Amino acid sequence: MLKKTALRLGLSGTVIGRLTAVAALIASVSAYAAEPLRVAADPVPHAEILAYVQKIDPGLDLKVIEIPNGVNSNELLQHGDVDANYFQHRPYLLSQEKALGVKFTVAAEVHIEPLGVYSSKYKKLSQVPQNATVAVPNNETNLSRALYLLQDQGLITLKPGFSDPAKNQATPKDIASNPKNIKILEVESPQIPRSLPDVDLAVINGNYALEAGLDPAKDALGLEKAKGNPYANIVVTSEKLANDPRIKRLAKDLASPQVAQFITDKYHGSVLPVAAGKAS
Repeated sequence: MLKKTALRLGLSGTVIGRLTAVAALIASVSAYAAEPLRVAADPVPHAEILAYVQKIDPGLDLKVIEIPNGVNSNELLQHGDVDANYFQHRPYLLSQEKALGVKFTVAAEVHIEPLGVYSSKYKKLSQVPQNATVAVPNNETNLSRALYLLQDQGLITLKPGFSDPAKNQATPKDIASNPKNIKILEVESPQIPRSLPDVDLAVINGNYALEAGLDPAKDALGLEKAKGNPYANIVVTSEKLANDPRIKRLAKDLASPQVAQFITDKYHGSVLPVAAGKAS
């Protein structure tokens, strides 16, 4: 009888322990859910899209933190200063995970900002002279992206094997043919719009083009295609918050037809909802 009683007590203690752990987990989730979801975002178009989400889903308590140039939103996420960020594409995220020694979680794919080639001196790429200078982003993922775009526009040819920008990162050393002897000038991405008057061509990220008052759909001499584009901008969170109900709700909102229509109507092809790229 004593042995049976002890056994029952042992089982009861195990069950109680598990129930306590479950209760603690629920309390933890509830505590998170009671707090605003802090999302670091670039001002344009990311913060604008999140502001629209706040309008269509006022029950989702978002705290959108617009990040100035030079602040690494992935470091903010790593240190718990924000709960998510929205500013980057997967190739850049992979390079950041390697650099920071951390693993993040992609919560949603939202939009594509087509990279464009711009000029304040020429109206057509065919007018670009010999020995022209082209400013390109200096971070490895967008540098590679810019070189693929220059290849697509017929200005350079990359070495054999560089056909998939999602798999093969290109550098200027991988240029096989450069008929006009174009000089590649690597510049910090946010600074490239300011350098436009000083160079013959500039390859500018969509968000920085918009911030500078450029209309990629109209002003770019060459623009990335949506079809097969691996550079969809994503919402990223920590592995700890991957299943947070606020993250799930935000992801669902961003995938909604209303948000896709907002992006289409507001940016007129300068920013494309991910659905457009998949359908192309």
